Amino acid sequence: MKKVVYILLLALLAVSCKMTRQFQDAASEMFRGEVVAKVNNHKLYRSQLQKYIPAGVSPEDSASLARQWVNAWAEDLLLLDMAEEQLSDADKDVSKELEEYRRTLLKYRYEQLYINQRLDTLITDEEIETYYAANQDRFRLERPLLRSRYMVISADARSLKILKQKMSSDDEMEVMEADSLGSYAAIKYVDAADTWMDAITLAQEMGTDYRSLLSSIKHQFYEYPDNNGNLRVAYIAEIAPEGKPAPIEYVYERIRDIILSSRKHKLETDLEHQLLEDARSNEKFVIY
Repeated sequence: MKKVVYILLLALLAVSCKMTRQFQDAASEMFRGEVVAKVNNHKLYRSQLQKYIPAGVSPEDSASLARQWVNAWAEDLLLLDMAEEQLSDADKDVSKELEEYRRTLLKYRYEQLYINQRLDTLITDEEIETYYAANQDRFRLERPLLRSRYMVISADARSLKILKQKMSSDDEMEVMEADSLGSYAAIKYVDAADTWMDAITLAQEMGTDYRSLLSSIKHQFYEYPDNNGNLRVAYIAEIAPEGKPAPIEYVYERIRDIILSSRKHKLETDLEHQLLEDARSNEKFVIY
């Protein structure tokens, strides 16, 4: 009798466990949200999809984004399932590649930690000037650089003559007056006389190519009438010629990056040498 009761208890327990698992699965499905798409045995739930839809977008944009993401999700899984089905066991074994990637990633992260803890990011003006003086051939210009003030203004504007006079002045007050006058009399007015600009950039502003612009400069002015009754005017304050070293101001940040990169490279090399020497000293690295 006891044996029968024991068997019945075991059976009830098994049924109870099965029902519990079914209940948990159903609850899981319910809390994850309704299924919005299915690919083979894969299901996409609304709660998963909603994570990729930005808040505040319109219903139309939301629906469009949802369709795009669902299609991408399906394509990814279809391709993955096909790979699982068609590839041999040997082809599906990616453990070697994963281990190599893991090793590479760990080494890279340690190198970055080592460099970040030791890298001196302070670079003085003197260091930049010294590097510039010793490496001017590296900074020879392929195209001229310009310092300029330029504007787009109606060809019959009354203030055109006075603006040209003031924008080309060496007097700081007159230059400031040109800025003020140009802000309302011109369609566009830009004072870039304190900044070196690639000749191509100014040529685009003037509606021409840079060689035509340079060849048409007269008394430091370039003028070009457009098809809308406007005049494009540029005052060229200074030119750094093609083939000459770029002004140090123009390559300042580039030199800073070069010096910083050189310091990083030295730290990487020092780390490799240090690890090797330490391993030899401690007999962790032995060549037989």
